Amino acid sequence: MSDDSYTPPRVWTWDAESGGKFAKINRPIAGPTHDRELPVGEHPFQVYSLATPNGVKVTVMFEELLAAGISEAEYDAWLINIEEGQQFGSGFVDINPNSKIPAMVDRSGDQPVRVFESGAILMYLADKFDRFLPRDLAGRGECYSWLMWQMGSAPFLGGGFGHFYAYAPEKWEYPINRYAMEVKRQLDVLDRNLSERRFLCGDDYTIADIATFPWYGALVMGKLYEAGEFLDVTSYTHVLRWAREIFERPGVVRGRRVNRAWGPEEDQVHERHSASDLDR
Repeated sequence: MSDDSYTPPRVWTWDAESGGKFAKINRPIAGPTHDRELPVGEHPFQVYSLATPNGVKVTVMFEELLAAGISEAEYDAWLINIEEGQQFGSGFVDINPNSKIPAMVDRSGDQPVRVFESGAILMYLADKFDRFLPRDLAGRGECYSWLMWQMGSAPFLGGGFGHFYAYAPEKWEYPINRYAMEVKRQLDVLDRNLSERRFLCGDDYTIADIATFPWYGALVMGKLYEAGEFLDVTSYTHVLRWAREIFERPGVVRGRRVNRAWGPEEDQVHERHSASDLDR
């Protein structure tokens, strides 16, 4: 434990240079910083995102719907580079006042419908197309419960563990230990559930799996924060089995590439406007 200590001031003030990797885009106020209209493509759905775990949820959902033969789910996916602050453009703030990716506009009806927050987008699409969501009330309740579990738990993995382990300007023992403990507890929750089920809610693949895989599946597959050895993820055998099965799904393979702007060039599809964009 470090001997250094911090005494909070009576009134907090913003130090724009203290936030590590994302210091240039984090700020304590909302609203747009500049005027920037969003492009609009020809398909019913317009997605504005980046292939972070939250962004991947939505592009995987669309690719899974298309793989299921639902042609009405065709979409355009536009890259929003959050490191350049594009999420603070006026057009993006209009569809998501919280300035976080992903955000979506459904233009299939008489009036455009905006939907923001990744979980809300999954619920909207599942309801609209009657896919990846149980039809019975009990099954739907279970699915919603696991979806909300993911939405409430992932900030401890991302903004908590991920920030202090991978992105913070300094490594501090206390926050890393605190969030590592919580992430391992969450993995244990998943592992115990998946010891009795093929997928999170039972035998069927649902939006709960689509939401959870880009975070916890990527973590145990060694594709998030390079923290697998540190967290001893090999001990979560049921999570690994579940993650490996989902990782091979064609819709997941395709969806993970959309709006990706890093890694091997062959994995990057900055924008997606037709299925052929993913065939190279």
